[in-house]
Amino acid sequence: MEEVDMEYLKSGDKEWDMEEDLKLRNTTFRKSWDCAREVPTIQDEQKPRKMLRFVHLLVTSLAGLIMFGLAFLSKSSFLILITITNPDGITISTKPYASLFIGVLLTAPSVLSLLKNMWKISFKDSKTPSRKTLLWVCSIDIVVSLGSAVLALVTMPHFDILTNVMILNSIGILSAVFQVIANVRARGRKRFTIISLIAVVLLLAGSALFATGYIREAGNQLTEKNTAIWIGLAIACTFCVSSNWWENYASLFNIQFFKDATEDVKRARNVVAILSSMIRIAVTAVVLGVYVKLSDQEWESILSVSQKDKVTVLSLFAIQAISSALCRWFAVASCKMHAVKRSFVYPMWFVSPTVLASFVLFIWVPYYKDANFATLPNSSFPLYCQNIVAGYNVSDFYTVFFQSIDTFDLIHSDVTHSLCSRPMFYEGDLLGQGLLASCISSWWLGLVLCTIYASFLRISRIQRTRELFGLSLYEAAFIEQSMLLNTKFNISKLKKESIKENEMMTIYLCATMWHETKDEMMKMLISMMRLDKFRPKRNNFKDVSFDAHIYFDDAFQQDDDGNRVVNEYAETLVEVIKEVYTIFIEEDTSTFKETKLLTKQKIIPTTYGGRLQYTLPCGNTLTVHFKDKHRIRHKKRWSQIMYLYYLLGWKLHRKFYQDYESGIGRMTVEENLKKDKRNTYILALDGDTDFQPSAVMLLVDRLRMYPEVGAACGRIHPTGTGPMVWYQKFEYAVGHWLQKSAEHVFGCVLCSPGCFSLFRASALMDDNIMKKYTTTASEAGHYVQYDQGEDRWLCTLLLQQGWRVEYNAASDSYTNAPQEFNEFYNQRRRWGPSTMANTLDLLGSGELTVKKNKSISTLFILYQTLTMGASILGPATVCLMIAGSFSFVFDVSPNWSLVLAIVPPAIYLILCYLLKSNTQITIAAVMSIIYAFLMTASILSIIGDMVEEGTFVTPSGLFFIGIVSMYIITALLHPSEFHLIIYGFLYVLCIPSGYLLLAIYSMVNMNNVSWGTRETAAPKKAGGAAATQTKIEKKTKYEKKCKCCSWNLEFQVNEYEEVKQAVPVSAPQTEPVPDSPKEPLEVKSVSSDPDPDPNPDPDRYWVEQLVKRSGELELERNVLNDDEVQFWKGLQERYLKPLDEDKDQKKRIEKELKELRNKATFVFFICNALWLVATFFLQEIGGSVSIQIPKIYANGTTDPDAKIFIDPIGLMFVIGFALLLSIQFFAMLWHRLQTLIHFIAYQGTESAVFKNNLNKSYENLNNEKNLHHFL
Repeated sequence: MEEVDMEYLKSGDKEWDMEEDLKLRNTTFRKSWDCAREVPTIQDEQKPRKMLRFVHLLVTSLAGLIMFGLAFLSKSSFLILITITNPDGITISTKPYASLFIGVLLTAPSVLSLLKNMWKISFKDSKTPSRKTLLWVCSIDIVVSLGSAVLALVTMPHFDILTNVMILNSIGILSAVFQVIANVRARGRKRFTIISLIAVVLLLAGSALFATGYIREAGNQLTEKNTAIWIGLAIACTFCVSSNWWENYASLFNIQFFKDATEDVKRARNVVAILSSMIRIAVTAVVLGVYVKLSDQEWESILSVSQKDKVTVLSLFAIQAISSALCRWFAVASCKMHAVKRSFVYPMWFVSPTVLASFVLFIWVPYYKDANFATLPNSSFPLYCQNIVAGYNVSDFYTVFFQSIDTFDLIHSDVTHSLCSRPMFYEGDLLGQGLLASCISSWWLGLVLCTIYASFLRISRIQRTRELFGLSLYEAAFIEQSMLLNTKFNISKLKKESIKENEMMTIYLCATMWHETKDEMMKMLISMMRLDKFRPKRNNFKDVSFDAHIYFDDAFQQDDDGNRVVNEYAETLVEVIKEVYTIFIEEDTSTFKETKLLTKQKIIPTTYGGRLQYTLPCGNTLTVHFKDKHRIRHKKRWSQIMYLYYLLGWKLHRKFYQDYESGIGRMTVEENLKKDKRNTYILALDGDTDFQPSAVMLLVDRLRMYPEVGAACGRIHPTGTGPMVWYQKFEYAVGHWLQKSAEHVFGCVLCSPGCFSLFRASALMDDNIMKKYTTTASEAGHYVQYDQGEDRWLCTLLLQQGWRVEYNAASDSYTNAPQEFNEFYNQRRRWGPSTMANTLDLLGSGELTVKKNKSISTLFILYQTLTMGASILGPATVCLMIAGSFSFVFDVSPNWSLVLAIVPPAIYLILCYLLKSNTQITIAAVMSIIYAFLMTASILSIIGDMVEEGTFVTPSGLFFIGIVSMYIITALLHPSEFHLIIYGFLYVLCIPSGYLLLAIYSMVNMNNVSWGTRETAAPKKAGGAAATQTKIEKKTKYEKKCKCCSWNLEFQVNEYEEVKQAVPVSAPQTEPVPDSPKEPLEVKSVSSDPDPDPNPDPDRYWVEQLVKRSGELELERNVLNDDEVQFWKGLQERYLKPLDEDKDQKKRIEKELKELRNKATFVFFICNALWLVATFFLQEIGGSVSIQIPKIYANGTTDPDAKIFIDPIGLMFVIGFALLLSIQFFAMLWHRLQTLIHFIAYQGTESAVFKNNLNKSYENLNNEKNLHHFL
């Protein structure tokens, strides 16, 4: 029996080999003559472009240079300010005034921190630290602030300028000691232990040499006692200041108190920062007040400060304060851009030597001139110093070399005197100078060695500031030392952080399709293939893995014979997949190569329709789900629910539930589930979305590094041709440039569009989100909020549950926009009411959302309220603009102009209630053209009014110039999108159409809940048994089509109609597929086959249909396992069962929708009516209630006799609108900076990843080819 089985198997293998061989020969033969091919344009960004690498190098180097320059200004200005407070200084006469501003500089970072953290706790709940932690933090802050205040105010003015430059480097002593202890405790860090130990020795040696040099100079002079005090205080103060960074090392020691205190500070960061800032401000104020009194200075003298002293001190103060704050920001930005060594550590190390060299040159150049011109006979530097100390005729000296005495000369005199007053210089003591040089070198080398760990800082592509630096404060007195020492020093956490950084992220690409064209499908599939090539599965990348899914709605229909087949769109998709797959699998484009058959793929009948499973060329998978609307609920939201429960419920959650049932501990299972939910993302796509891998990775960065982010979206670019697309290009640009940026910066993005957004699994699976998203609309409001804008509703649920939604401007994606006027209006008819409904829902729950969501504050809710009010009053605003043009152009009174502007939209409003939707759109198209001419007149009237008045300093003139300038600047800050500013003029002309007519149309048609876009005629269905199938053929006599402003017009005259009976009345008919998720009933039809199959396969026809369409990319039939079949049946029954049409309920919903429409339109239009009526009466009343302002000309002069009259309501609206735009503009500036940092960091890190894995990828491919040849 075994021999028979073996022979049978061998014969089967031979048959299969012969079949494959035949296919291979046919393919080879076809390629021998089919010598041309059609390949779509595929933009591949994987290979790092030279321009991007140049931009990366340029930006990071520029950031480092700017930071270096700012640190230089900060340090030099601070040292000059200290030097001029020396009792012997001559630059300023009022020393307490300079000391006061030194104290202000010391407290400036604390003041900024106080304001920032008070702002935070004003809108958020804040934790309170324990008493032990408060006592410890207060003690440390008292010591640190006391040390910095005494060092800067009391001791440093008594030292020379060169010592002051380097003495600040000694504040790293405790940090170096802690590093030695931490490195000794950690194993395998001998090299770092030695470096830290050398740093301790050098810093101590520097302090010892510093003390020795000054005490040696004092000798038996009377100043010995005071000198010893200054030296002792200075060394003690540096030790006090060095305790500032205790938190950086507390977690490295196995001391429970430090561990508890560190965690407590992190938990209550805002409260601790406020308390710390207040203590530092108070201690600095006390030290300043006491020192002024003890030094026999009078505070009253600051009331009579000369103008020269004010300018000198305030200039130095402004330079130091601004440069310190900016230097800290550029330091953080450099680290985030992954230029730690080049743009942060190295520049910071060389700030002190550069400042030292600058002061040496500052002193040496006048001496060189003096020696060169022999102004002083037998001049030498000791003699030069003796003359300076002895009170050499300063006025004569500076008159000779600088022709006059100014502040610069006086500062030079004080700086030179601080150095020349030391005996080692005016006596020429080489040993003393050697001690000073050794002291300076020791301090600097000690700082370099104790901060050398910063050059090995491990940072992720996008990193939080608090994870880079221990304290949020910087120290103004020693900016470069504080930034270097504040850098995170971690040993015990390095392994854990690397594990977290290398956690595998699983991304499910979920695209919903319906009636996309071939080109649109091609774009999306090419994007998926790019990702497959970007992260090949065979290379075992450590960051992300991709699994693509396409959910195809309403894919099935019945043919003329009643067989269940797929529609033409599904057929097109299969053909496109084959075409794109063939392109990406052919790495060698030469026709003279070995011909191989493509890998067989799977086709699987399912309970919801059918499935295709592809293994992509680089190993990732693509699954196409064809939905049968008679078995499973159709439309986009239900497709989203379908993949949410399949991917997150069945694939993700179920495996951990099985682990728990198999006996694995509950805590272990919950921890593993939590980790997988955190690291699993869903990329929501539309069927026509085009994107690059970098766009996905930039979104992944946001979710990976910020656990509170539940979703992130990118910059959506509409594609297509024609005026409607041009309008949308600028509309999308302005919306993303300003509105989305402002939402991201001040709160959260309210809508993450479903065409390209990344969602975190743990956010979607949270309470009241995924479950609530399955709610079936049962009320009128549900249809508007749930089904008309499902993306915005999902984001509303995320925000209300406490998750953050972000926007990344560097993540570009492209999607087709409506090109026809009617399609555009129908799309916005859905979006408008849905946006309003979801925004009102969020504002209604604002108080609860503010408590639950850390990113949303009361001010952000107020901002959204003002934005909503501005959008509601959009129609009235447009009417006022049109009225202004009537008044100026036709010289009509303002009130009559307002009436003329209101009448056309009022008539259109009435017509919208009476006419059908298509007719309403036709009227709107015609009116849009007319309004475009009126908008041209409006623009010219604003310009004409400025010319007529002779000035642009009017509310309308300033507003117009301000908006134009803001848009141009915004476009300049988006260089790759600057060309979109060209479409701005078209956008302005279409403002009445977009903000007046569209608002009327969308509000009046709110009760229409159909989709409105991509809709085609329903496929022909088989009728009942008694029905007669007929075919109507129209004979067209005349037909004419034309296109006007994106509106298609068709004229057709039919000659006659011919009715042909396709099927006799008595013929048996195919029964319709029942409206249930169960298997379809057996199809009965007349057949000439004498022996019909007793068990017909209901899936046979569509399977054969797709197998044929797939061609050389063969589809092999397969089946689902029983567990998955049960899952789909349960999901369909619980959430996705097709809805039964209840006529009574349908009538009730239609009635409720009309009632909701009437209520909403009443409120909407009554608000606009009140605004217009108020404006009408104010214009009628005249000047008695108007605001009179004098006419100001462009040159700044004022005409007292000429007045400009402004109605208060109009002025209030202009000010409010200008305020909103200003807020959005400044938010855009901040968001641009953050986007640039992220983009530069991505370019630097991804290039390295690509290079490291490129060779490995080719090696794996070659191994597979060799194995294939061998087999």
